[in-house]
Amino acid sequence: GSVILIGGEPGIGKSTLVLQLAFTLKGKKILYVSGEESLQQIRLRAIRLKMNSRESFFLCETSLEAILTVIDQQQPEIVIIDSIQTASTDLIESSPGSVAQVRECTTAIQKYAKKNQVVVLLIGHINKEGNLAGPKVLEHIVDAVIQFEGDAHHQFRILRSTKNRFGSTSELGIFEMRQNGLVEIANPSEHLISK
Repeated sequence: GSVILIGGEPGIGKSTLVLQLAFTLKGKKILYVSGEESLQQIRLRAIRLKMNSRESFFLCETSLEAILTVIDQQQPEIVIIDSIQTASTDLIESSPGSVAQVRECTTAIQKYAKKNQVVVLLIGHINKEGNLAGPKVLEHIVDAVIQFEGDAHHQFRILRSTKNRFGSTSELGIFEMRQNGLVEIANPSEHLISK
């Protein structure tokens, strides 16, 4: 029933990170909802990453009501929504990505996750000021906020927890972006000190 927000700048590798997650978590039924990429684009990325899974299902949709209907039908254990800024509900008369839309969609997803014990990963964009785009209340709604940081022109990425209702925020993960996706750096000191 936890809702986790993963934030990062455009092009940093958020979609690659969650797609790799969708393909590598074995024994879990996963629904990956994309509001930004087509099924063909996701397929091409999966081929580049050399990944395949019979337990992951993909949906290209931006309507919150349609997304919740498919979640009800599929009954996944984990839902990935890429990105929350593309989702919209018919209950609000404003464009996707607006403060009202982001808040309403996140609240509805959070209620569904808690009621049905579904883990939800939301992808969120970072604005020019370095903050999560959308209302600040978004960070209060979710259980954990994870920042995916780095420079799109360099290979290293850092995954840092800035809020975690379930544990520590003092841990971080370091990854290297390669042609075949993100690879964990097991010994960061060796890489960082040598450079």
